[in-house]
Amino acid sequence: MTYTIEYSPETDRHLRVLTARQRTLVFDTVDRQLAYQPLLETRNRKPMRPNPIAPWELRIGNLRVYYDVAEMPEPIVFIRAVGIKYRNRVMIGDEEIDL
Repeated sequence: MTYTIEYSPETDRHLRVLTARQRTLVFDTVDRQLAYQPLLETRNRKPMRPNPIAPWELRIGNLRVYYDVAEMPEPIVFIRAVGIKYRNRVMIGDEEIDL
C-alpha cells in the first residue's frame, strides 16, 4: 500500500530556511522512507513523546522531519514541520522549538 505524502502549508516557510541541497535531500528521503511503511519504527524513524508538533520524527543527518499518518479514508502522510537540529536545540523555520 502506497501512502500519499502531503506537506502542510507551514512547511513552505520551514523549507525556505534550508539550502537547495538540504531541500532536495528532504524531498528524496521523505519519498523513499515514508511512502510505504511510515509507522514502522527504524533507526531513523521513531515515535516521539507527546508534543505540539507531530507524533513521528524522521532523522536525515542533522535535519528533522516531523509527520503524522492517517489511514482512513485513504493512506496519507502529513508532513507537519521540517527543522535543523543543533546539539540539543531544534530550529524550525526561524524559531527554536522545545521538544
